[in-house]
Amino acid sequence: MIALRQTVDLSAFPDLVVVYLGMRVNVLTGIKTLLGFGPKIEDSVVAEPDGLLLHENLIYSFFPPHFGMRQYWRDFESLERWTRAEPHRSWWKRFLRDTGGTGFWHELYAVRGGFEAMYVDVRQPTGFLRFATSLPAKGDLFSARGRLRRGGVAETPAPYTEKEIS
Repeated sequence: MIALRQTVDLSAFPDLVVVYLGMRVNVLTGIKTLLGFGPKIEDSVVAEPDGLLLHENLIYSFFPPHFGMRQYWRDFESLERWTRAEPHRSWWKRFLRDTGGTGFWHELYAVRGGFEAMYVDVRQPTGFLRFATSLPAKGDLFSARGRLRRGGVAETPAPYTEKEIS
């Protein structure tokens, strides 16, 4: 039987953004943190945030536990707005104060140009971190907008400042 080859017309999504996210357990107590995020994320997806086109759950490995997701967003601004609003705003701020024995990362790919990534307490390098030079996420590299070199100002303020988490 001949394989069915298909492609897609993405012309309706000129500003499409794809983001991969992952959470890996660093210490045994991190399992509780990892499992605690599942229902929160599921609830946020059910709420259908503006601009989220698709959310898919992924399993990167069972040992160590490393789960994640892939999301497709209409544009960077929709994703940025969602990350700066509740409930994401509170989750992220709390996580940066205490990672609960886990490491978290995201890698973002934008059709309009650019990639950016963030790694928090990632002890076993993954993705870009395995081959690219690691830099501190400070100054211009503190926000996704800065890392993408988008310029301009976000529609909503950041949930925290660089000084608050340093």
